[in-house]
Amino acid sequence: MAVNRMFRTCPTTGLKFHQPADALIRWNAVVGVVALLVGGILALLVTLTRWQTVHLLAPDAFYMVLTGHGLNMLVFWIIFFEIAVLYFAGSTLLNCRLAAPRWAWAGFWLMVIGWLMNNYAVFVRQDSSVMFTAYAPMGAHWTFYLGLILFAVGALIGCFVFFATLAVGKSERTYNGSVPLVTFGALTAAIIAVFTIASGAIILIPTFLWSIGMVPTIDSLMYRHIFWAFGHSSQQINVSAHVAVWYAGAAILFGAKPMSEKVSRTAFLLYILFITIASAHHLLADPGLTSKWKILNTSYAFYLAVLASMVHGLTVPGAIEVAQRQKGFNKGLFEWLRKAPWGNPVFSSIFISIIGFGFLGGISGVILGTEQLNLIMHNTFYVPGHFHATVVLGTTMAFMGITYFLIPVLFRREMAFPGVAKWQPYVFGLGMTVFSLFMMGAGTLGVPRRHWDVAFSGNPLGFEFPRHRVADDRTDGDRRCARGRGRCDVPAGHRLLGVPRQEDRDARLPARAGARWRRAGADRFGGRIAHRDRRRGHARLVRLGHVRPGDRVPGGLRAVLLHQLEVPVHRLAAEVTLRKRRQPRAQRHPHASGDLAREGGGQVPRERSSADGNGSTTQEMRRWQASPKPHLPGPAPGGPPIGRSPRLRRWSGCSSCASGSSSGSPPSPGSR
Repeated sequence: MAVNRMFRTCPTTGLKFHQPADALIRWNAVVGVVALLVGGILALLVTLTRWQTVHLLAPDAFYMVLTGHGLNMLVFWIIFFEIAVLYFAGSTLLNCRLAAPRWAWAGFWLMVIGWLMNNYAVFVRQDSSVMFTAYAPMGAHWTFYLGLILFAVGALIGCFVFFATLAVGKSERTYNGSVPLVTFGALTAAIIAVFTIASGAIILIPTFLWSIGMVPTIDSLMYRHIFWAFGHSSQQINVSAHVAVWYAGAAILFGAKPMSEKVSRTAFLLYILFITIASAHHLLADPGLTSKWKILNTSYAFYLAVLASMVHGLTVPGAIEVAQRQKGFNKGLFEWLRKAPWGNPVFSSIFISIIGFGFLGGISGVILGTEQLNLIMHNTFYVPGHFHATVVLGTTMAFMGITYFLIPVLFRREMAFPGVAKWQPYVFGLGMTVFSLFMMGAGTLGVPRRHWDVAFSGNPLGFEFPRHRVADDRTDGDRRCARGRGRCDVPAGHRLLGVPRQEDRDARLPARAGARWRRAGADRFGGRIAHRDRRRGHARLVRLGHVRPGDRVPGGLRAVLLHQLEVPVHRLAAEVTLRKRRQPRAQRHPHASGDLAREGGGQVPRERSSADGNGSTTQEMRRWQASPKPHLPGPAPGGPPIGRSPRLRRWSGCSSCASGSSSGSPPSPGSR
């Protein structure tokens, strides 16, 4: 009877709460939400600084805020809440008492002290702006490392209390057979947490001794390797925990049971065996690791870990569908989904978590786990776009959903502002989806992560990000020729986002239908800017004058010159004349243009209609080809003629258009 007085039963759900476990769940969850609030405010400051128009903070303040944001969001908020999930899944779901409550409180206060000490080192002392990774040889104050160590020890105590609680429930026979699936998922998270915290202790304790002068040096490659056994594996704790929350939400709202618990438990087992190994995408650019190790991590281990997430991502919606159809929602394919409680924030949060984690976080993780793509995306904005999709859209969204369920149950209070709570998951989920997608898009354009000023203002070696991109190795003209339209053009790429530069706006020509383009910009811009035709919705190269290495040309065109031609380009002349759409096809040719002044040479004759019958066009073209043209390049020394280069054929649009002479002259109109 004395033991039974330590329990209370929720009148709404029927769940039994052991009083020490009840208090520990509330305190861990509340402190975690406070850390989430701190990290959210810091995230707003980071965003307003990365936004070049605002550029709110100075460099020192930016890196300090970025360090605090990463630690409060990725470590403190997540792990505080996960300890609360462990106690809920261990004591409440098994209807048993919490083992060793005093040890659990000791672990909680160690975590709080470590959290406060770490934030003190970052924000009060302001000498520990080493960001989340704290890569050696960047050094922080000793309180920074000691805070992380104390926090890790407290979390480790919480994991062992959870293990002991499972043993208590087994000995007191509060459940029959295996533990519930939600508890099994929490057990998976706790096992991964032990490995993660042990890895953190292996590297953080020597680094702490290094910070106080007891260790002379820390090997940077060794630090990175072991740190990511802690840093990335800690995110796998999140994956196991929020998948367990998915199953809990399906059971609470719909009474849903997985179609095969054995399959779901096997998927959790795959997390334990492979997901901690397959966390190497942060290390694929490091030269000190062997190719065999990288291949193992990014192939077999990675595939099996992704398979586990795919199983959970299909099983939870499938279980909800079965439960809904058993309730009579059988009309059509999706009535079970249309009749779901979309106004309940518990369901909407968990559903958005499944979609966001599966499609954005999971797919982007597979991309980063591919070594060839990782070398391109590494240390770009794509990486934070990926883990915002996993940690925020996946884990935080799921934890928000279970919080809407636990607030009335734990605190025995009605939800304040129920209308706001109804819309909050949609606003947050939509905003974070757009945010993550655009971070990934910026990363594909080369925008770096962790940089105060992406424009590199005032630096002697500036960098201009491309506003254009070449989407295909084959030119647009090649595709048109393949479709038989008989027209070959040279694309310069299309504008993706952003406002065009001033020189791009100046070089834009009037776009009157059927009007000939005026010659403009050759003198003003030194013949270096590509004129683009936007009449058909995409940029088209009209004239490119003397292009030399280092000349300023649009970014997409520079990519074409460097990667498609692959010839020693000293000067390249490409003449394209745009004609009226109604002009007969037989008279179209991309290489003839008129009234284009040349340095030290004559003029390219204007193409006239062949209907005059005197063959003047062919004769003038031949005379022009025979005239001296010192401004055009000849064959590369020891290489093939430029006009016959197979790479140049793709530049020109088709093989028939690139059959000119080796001097680079345009073919005759009848060569088609």
